Amino acid sequence: MKRFFFLFITLCLVSCFGQEKKKNIVTPNKMNTELEHFTIGGGCFWCVQPCFKLLKGVVSVTSGYSGGHTEHPTYKEVCTGDTGHAEVVDITFNPKEISLEKLMEVFLFLHDPTQLNRQGNDIGTQYRSIVFYRNEEQKRIIEKSLKSSEDQQQWPGEYVTQVVKFEKFWPAEDYHQDYYKANPNQPYCSAVTGPKIHKFIKHFDKLGWLSSTEL
Repeated sequence: MKRFFFLFITLCLVSCFGQEKKKNIVTPNKMNTELEHFTIGGGCFWCVQPCFKLLKGVVSVTSGYSGGHTEHPTYKEVCTGDTGHAEVVDITFNPKEISLEKLMEVFLFLHDPTQLNRQGNDIGTQYRSIVFYRNEEQKRIIEKSLKSSEDQQQWPGEYVTQVVKFEKFWPAEDYHQDYYKANPNQPYCSAVTGPKIHKFIKHFDKLGWLSSTEL
């Protein structure tokens, strides 16, 4: 009888402890609902991806393609300009840690929004300046940021950035992800990507926006 009593008490305690612990569990779905996506194109994604990855509040940055008409596009196809896709990065961020306004400020720092279908020596519609919005609030913030930057002549000239409703994002091939980190001595990375990243770090580290200066 005593053995049964102690067994009953033990089971009750284990059950109560388990329920108490369960209350503190945060499910992945609940965590994911707090995150948002922001997709932009500002020239070669080799230059853009590593910079956004350094920001506090940014969870992940994926290079890819968007804005075109071809399903499952490849890098070779996008480079022809026939797919209609732009080289973009899809940014997953926590709006409680970094705002869309700040992300737009970074976007407008990293590329020249007055250049039509090109960035520097990278020429073609795949290098166009473009921002994809997922809802009307994002669209409002994006357009307001662009207008404010243009009015203040951050970049002299007329802005040609496209503001487009998001439809699909196609991740680029694996070798394009973290390309600069894997290929810092590649000629394009040495001449273009590296200097842009260092300029970005110098500017935004002073503002305290960076979580790390290691790529």
